[in-house]
Amino acid sequence: MGIPGFILSALLLCELGMVVFALVHAIRQRSDAFPAVDKLTKPVWLAILVASLGGLLLTRNPVNILSIAAIVATGVYLADVRPKVDEIQRGPRW
Repeated sequence: MGIPGFILSALLLCELGMVVFALVHAIRQRSDAFPAVDKLTKPVWLAILVASLGGLLLTRNPVNILSIAAIVATGVYLADVRPKVDEIQRGPRW
């Protein structure tokens, strides 16, 4: 296994953690918050994130096309959808 195997295992663990964090966040949000910020609906995002998690668990390889697609989809949720959904539910941070 060696160092490359350790690095790939750590990368896969980080990817899984990121997807699980995004999935738990999406589950905890109100359904009406997603359309309110002009994003896809909550069930669609849950399906995308569950498919991402399934893809990562199915391949168990952090650097193939399915894993990269899962990370991109999760990154879009975390960088674009999550801040807007949080802001509309809490209000501005001033």
